[in-house]
Amino acid sequence: MTSDVDAVAVKPAAPVWRAHGGARRSTHALRLRASAALVAVTVLTVLLVPPLVQLDQQAVDLAAKLEPPSWVHPFGTDDVGRDLLLRCVYGLRVSLLVGVVAALTATVIGTAVGAAAGALGGRADRLVMRLVDTLSSVPHLLLGIFIVAMFRPGVWPVVISVALTHWLSTARIVRAEVLSLRSRPFVDAAVSGGSSRWRVTVRHLLPGVLPQAGLAAVLMVPHAMWHESALSFLGLGLPTHTASLGTLIQGARGSLLAGQWWPTLFPGLFLIVPTLAVAGLAGAWRERINPRRRSELML
Repeated sequence: MTSDVDAVAVKPAAPVWRAHGGARRSTHALRLRASAALVAVTVLTVLLVPPLVQLDQQAVDLAAKLEPPSWVHPFGTDDVGRDLLLRCVYGLRVSLLVGVVAALTATVIGTAVGAAAGALGGRADRLVMRLVDTLSSVPHLLLGIFIVAMFRPGVWPVVISVALTHWLSTARIVRAEVLSLRSRPFVDAAVSGGSSRWRVTVRHLLPGVLPQAGLAAVLMVPHAMWHESALSFLGLGLPTHTASLGTLIQGARGSLLAGQWWPTLFPGLFLIVPTLAVAGLAGAWRERINPRRRSELML
């Protein structure tokens, strides 16, 4: 009798647990769709708006300076009368270009260094990782300022600065993955079969680390965009006449102090929204390549 009562008491708990897991899966799917939609809108905006809208984003109209958002200017105008919506689109285009190129360059450098350290092992591994630890001890922004200061303001100095300061985390991730793969049976079989270290690295280790390296590259894109914006805000990145999200925010400081909020708000949103969208897609990617974490989230 007691066992029947316990069974009746415990039995309803299972549907509640499954319902909770179903709700989490539904929220996860909704977040993934929203992130994918925002990324698609961002890419289409930077690709289609400049050629379709035949307007000069540098056109100055002092009679319309600092106008609030309206039907004519949905985001308002800046301190010299330029349409802020068009300027934000061009700024997002430049910042996204810097972020993507810098992230890909940093990922290639980090993957090469991390794979070499993990595959060689021994003294070479220790030497490379001590170099990585030394460079990691220097703040990224400070090191980036030092690199940018050696060049004239422009897009490529910022790309070089971001790439040379953001490959360290990728190198650590790739090295850890290579060390994990080296203990797998298929690598032992390849070595026993007479494969050279180079062949094992190229044919077995590098393909195994590509998903982690790709995830690192995706996560690095918004980080690189924020880094470029910080450098441009400090006046050390892109020239002031070049529309990027950092230069737009930097140029709107005086307007914000005067009570005009729109020149600062909308460039900030153009920086924050793509960052959240990319982070959402990267989270889904991380769960896909890490089945254990994914199974835990589905409970």
